[in-house]
Amino acid sequence: MSGDILVLNGPNLNLLGTRQPQVYGHDTLDGVVELCRRRAKKFGLTVTARQSNHEGLLIDWIHEARRSAAGIVINPGGLAHTSIVLRDAVVTVECPVVEVHISNIHAREEFRHQSYLTPVVDGVIAGLGVAGYALAVDYLAAKITR
Repeated sequence: MSGDILVLNGPNLNLLGTRQPQVYGHDTLDGVVELCRRRAKKFGLTVTARQSNHEGLLIDWIHEARRSAAGIVINPGGLAHTSIVLRDAVVTVECPVVEVHISNIHAREEFRHQSYLTPVVDGVIAGLGVAGYALAVDYLAAKITR
């Protein structure tokens, strides 16, 4: 197993910085990836980042990570609230997984309050903006490097 952290972003996260900045802020996805890479580098780790608007592709990447990733940061976007198959894919990995949401999903519409991933991941960070990604990398680094 490598010291590689997989950072997965789901549907609509490619629009960060332009989509509902009052909810998601002005940071771009490229900025988020750079933040994760800088943070991981402090611990001697690397980041592979991927984004897709397609559920099946995210699942394929999770399956690949079963053999290669030391940890996963996942922002499933709206799939958190709808995708049992994404949850089932996350269950198959043995490395630690942290679920990240830029907005506080518990302070938003009621349908966003439940995530199918939450019961099967190591931790959840919600509502801290893109800083949540950095905190997720810190947590994974602590688990991976100890």
